[in-house]
Amino acid sequence: MKKIIKNSLLALTVISSVVFAGCEADETQTVATLTNLVMSDEFDTDGAPDPSLWTYDLGDGTQQGLPAGWGNNELQVYTNNSENVVVDNGLLVITARENASGGYTSARIKTQGLFEQQYGRFEARIRLPQGKGLWPAFWLLGSDCDVNPWPACGEIDIMEYLGNQPTVVFGSVHGPNFSGAQSVSKEYEIPNDRFDTDFHVFGIEWSPGRINYYVDDVLYQSITPETIADETNGQGTWVFDNSFYIILNVAVGGNLPGAPDENTTFPQRMFVDYIRVYN
Repeated sequence: MKKIIKNSLLALTVISSVVFAGCEADETQTVATLTNLVMSDEFDTDGAPDPSLWTYDLGDGTQQGLPAGWGNNELQVYTNNSENVVVDNGLLVITARENASGGYTSARIKTQGLFEQQYGRFEARIRLPQGKGLWPAFWLLGSDCDVNPWPACGEIDIMEYLGNQPTVVFGSVHGPNFSGAQSVSKEYEIPNDRFDTDFHVFGIEWSPGRINYYVDDVLYQSITPETIADETNGQGTWVFDNSFYIILNVAVGGNLPGAPDENTTFPQRMFVDYIRVYN
């Protein structure tokens, strides 16, 4: 079920706190601070994703004025077909498939124009696919992207993952003079576990002048305007003080993961248990 809740204080829970060394965080910062739940999708109604919250990016990118391959030389065509995206048994399932001609289909859903927010905690509980060439992501894009094209609108990648590295995810930001391969980014490697065999919680806590990244209870990155200035020799611009919308997708191929190889089997699925946004 999708819920958008206004002015409803549900909980104030500090799960853990950490001390960071060599990072932008300080000793007083906390991980996973729940405050005011303003949106949740628990995916408990089977069928298509809730149309009051989710819409679709479709095609190969050319429909959005991008080069074929969504600007990244990706191989998939995005659809809204149930074989690529469906809510089933309490989970959102995004499936990447190989067709008889050797092409690929998948899905990319978004809350653009339906739910957008500036600041807060955004998190999702996800189990990821496995295999070379798979590139799933949970991310945010600036809601002014239609009039302020990427990367000027800003992009916050809460979780990206390469299917042939099942113990590693990474979080990134993109903006003017730090986009694409020059994004500000950091990896997180999970100890004694994998992301394709169980569910894990991926999230950010985003406030004026700071974006904290976490996996489960672990805060592993904190990005500030000073971080961006340091990483870009003063050339980058902080563009994370406006509303953003949510995107979930599974890409196939592209500049970052490369193409699937002979060991990659299809179909491959990303399972999402829930998405929750706190204020």
